[in-house]
Amino acid sequence: MKEDLILSLDPGPEQTGWCEYEPGTHKLQDSGVWANEHAIVKVRVGRFSHLAIEMIASYGMPVGADVFETCLWIGRFIEAAPIKPAVELVFRKDVKMHLCGNTQAKDANIRQAILDQFARTGGGATPQVGTKKQPGPLYGVSTHAWAALGVALTSRAGRAGNKVAA
Repeated sequence: MKEDLILSLDPGPEQTGWCEYEPGTHKLQDSGVWANEHAIVKVRVGRFSHLAIEMIASYGMPVGADVFETCLWIGRFIEAAPIKPAVELVFRKDVKMHLCGNTQAKDANIRQAILDQFARTGGGATPQVGTKKQPGPLYGVSTHAWAALGVALTSRAGRAGNKVAA
């Protein structure tokens, strides 16, 4: 287990966006999208000191089977975590408030707020991401891994406060 490492998850019914983030150095170690069956193995191995999972919230609208399947996966990830006192559920509204100061923020606003927190050291039009030849600190982050990084940053700031009981 790495002493100060957050594994954050953006779960879905079949795949989960993830990132490994070091809050002490404000460094993204790795990120990607895993099939849920692979993600649960990575959670079980537990080379992290903290697990932050984006949680589903009810907004009074009808939902489909995918939402319920995602809820089941969230429970499986919690159960698989070797360090339950260090598991935190982070709601999307908390991510929006922490990063953008507004619960109406869209994915593009959240992505920009994340980019603004990292150094512009890479090449290309978005130097925080960079290029293959000149990568930035967020090189390789894509799709659901952006949401997972937002979860990690919100958790690091202590803005979610939804610890899972052991």
